[in-house]
Amino acid sequence: MPHPNRTNIAIAFHSGYGHTAVVAEAVARGAAGTGAEVVSIPVDTITDEQWAQLDAADAIIFGAATYMGTASAAFHEFAEASSKRWFSHAWGDKLAAGFTNSGAKSGDKSSTLGYFATLAAQHGMHWISLGLMPGWDSTTGSEDDINRLGFFMGAGDQSPTDAGPEAVHKSDIATAEHLGARVARQAAVFRAGRAALAA
Repeated sequence: MPHPNRTNIAIAFHSGYGHTAVVAEAVARGAAGTGAEVVSIPVDTITDEQWAQLDAADAIIFGAATYMGTASAAFHEFAEASSKRWFSHAWGDKLAAGFTNSGAKSGDKSSTLGYFATLAAQHGMHWISLGLMPGWDSTTGSEDDINRLGFFMGAGDQSPTDAGPEAVHKSDIATAEHLGARVARQAAVFRAGRAALAA
């Protein structure tokens, strides 16, 4: 179970070909770099123990590739299974965020991020945005800018469909690390606030 005195971040993700797993690892590094305790959960093999880890987390970061304009089928199956938590409001007032990967620079990733935000809203969670200005939006910018694809709702990542996980762009990895750190910092603020109110 999570450490009682540390902020606990859970990353619930599905990766079909390994690219999204690389991004999930970057999100985890970013969160862990703040001192948070982090657990990564591949949702297509989720166990009862891992469901309990999600229930105990201060924040849950959702991740999946964008297939045909939405999250992967395996992630949707996980989301539908989370309805048991919806009935009991088990995830109410947790923080939530999201990341997604596709082969195209746009690839309708906003649809997937919006789906994650809607899922979070149905659970009564608080959505944390990426919190970055867009990169690569001027003649002085470059593809190496953080948030090079210019997403706001969450981290949007792109990797070529004919290349392996090693082809995930270094800017997208940095953007994912930023997302993990941002969520962990906000979770620490929420955790401290709740403790202060309880005192």
